[in-house]
Amino acid sequence: MEARQIAAEAAVFDQTNLLPRKKLLVVFSALALSHFICFVDQTGIGVALPTIGRDLNAEDTISWAGTSALIANTIFQVLYGRMSDLFGRKSVLLSALALLTVSDLLCGLSRDATMLYVFRGLSGVANGGIASLSAMIVSDIVTLKERGKWQGMIGACVGLGNISGPFIAAAFVQKSTWRGFFWLVSPVSAACGMLCLVVLPTPKEQPRADMKLVLKRIDYGGIFFGSAGLILLLIPIAGGGDYFEWESPMVVAMLTIGGCCMITFVYIEHRVAILPMMPLSLFRSGPVSIMLLQNFLFGVVAYSQTYYLPLFFQNARRLSPLISASLMLPLTASQMISSILSGQYISRFDRYGGVIWLGFFLWTLGVGLTCMFNRDTPIWAIVVILFVQGLGVGAVFQPVLVALQAHCTKAQRAVVISNRNSIRSLGGAVGLAISAAALQNSLHRAMPQEFHFLALSSYDTPDFASLDPKQIAQILQAYATASRTVFIMNVPFMGLCLLGCFFIKDRGLQRPDEVMEKVEVIGRQDSGSELVETSNDQQRVSEQVIPLPR
Repeated sequence: MEARQIAAEAAVFDQTNLLPRKKLLVVFSALALSHFICFVDQTGIGVALPTIGRDLNAEDTISWAGTSALIANTIFQVLYGRMSDLFGRKSVLLSALALLTVSDLLCGLSRDATMLYVFRGLSGVANGGIASLSAMIVSDIVTLKERGKWQGMIGACVGLGNISGPFIAAAFVQKSTWRGFFWLVSPVSAACGMLCLVVLPTPKEQPRADMKLVLKRIDYGGIFFGSAGLILLLIPIAGGGDYFEWESPMVVAMLTIGGCCMITFVYIEHRVAILPMMPLSLFRSGPVSIMLLQNFLFGVVAYSQTYYLPLFFQNARRLSPLISASLMLPLTASQMISSILSGQYISRFDRYGGVIWLGFFLWTLGVGLTCMFNRDTPIWAIVVILFVQGLGVGAVFQPVLVALQAHCTKAQRAVVISNRNSIRSLGGAVGLAISAAALQNSLHRAMPQEFHFLALSSYDTPDFASLDPKQIAQILQAYATASRTVFIMNVPFMGLCLLGCFFIKDRGLQRPDEVMEKVEVIGRQDSGSELVETSNDQQRVSEQVIPLPR
């Protein structure tokens, strides 16, 4: 089966389409705008959740607006690599943008919490496709040597989206309605789709798809068992101890069946699928395995920090959504700067190891320093700590992707992107689940007895106007203590990421298949030169014995 998978992978049409600089700038601008609106949609909803929960009478369950999107993102992210190999990058990206347009429009029209959670799930599917396909198309239109520079700028768009999303959402919440945020994202996504339809090139000599052959290569078993396994595992993980009792028959059954589905999924990917969504050959490389594990671990931290830092600012510090978004600016701004500079360094010096080391060190340091946050931490100290953390984030996200592609063959560049993003989102889903559990348990212990009902929901705050100063101080201290528990929990995950750097060998910007090709070429050249030398020696001997005519 392994030989069949290698042969099928080699037979996939190579969508490499290196572009001249002017055309490249136009195409890259369309991809950057799509990437930007994708992250505006993902991060903007965070500051609006308390307001949405009150409006839809769903304060106890409103976190599922983010969880449903993340679960859907994780499940479908892994599909995009193979789907783009089979159906083409452009068509799959346009489908994702169309889905985001429709799903955000429907989010704005939601009349109850259930409708919102379903449509946020659809937007999660779309956002996963946009993020993955943008990176895949960049890898098609630029060389690996130049990829660090361009992926660094894509990373800057992530930071810009992370900056803009909370501000845009906060502005709608405070000045208009939270529905307006979704109604803004929807037409902008449609405009991005029209722009990509016009400017994205189709690879030269791309053959007309043989639908019979394409349908035969689709990994149906992997899609079914992988999706079923993730759904059955992530729903109880995300809601266990909060919405569902861990010991309940439903949770136990879902975890058991989900685990069996994942075991079946691994077997199918290894022994059955012709073009597996998650080729297990990726994990035979030690550095690739370590970097994918790092993606899971820093996914835990990245999503936890994105959701629970603003919650700390609003609950423990009693800051408005707009000011909470402002305090996230140092993290996202420094992430943009670091992403661009690290990309430039990688492209200029053909090295990524030092950048990744520095990135994980700064990120670990920044996460460790957030453990100092309390009700009295000066604003300037919060700004400095988040700035340091953002420098680390920017030097990790895109450089790790470039390093992964340097350790994989050209035929695997799409699946390694989709699997990397899926594993990171899986880490995010797990991170939000354990962060919610840690926050709730700590809040239950720290909250005064008469206010224990507040521990049932992180987004449900009391009417402070009706409380005396002592009660207010006790409640705010409980929120600060609970938030610090989450921040402390994140530190060992980043520490493991930093330790993983010891096992990553910087081999420069050359894929394994390129190295083998060069070795073969050099071997042929050496053997050819030996033949020439042998022929010349024989001619000289002949000239000495029997003079040849001149």
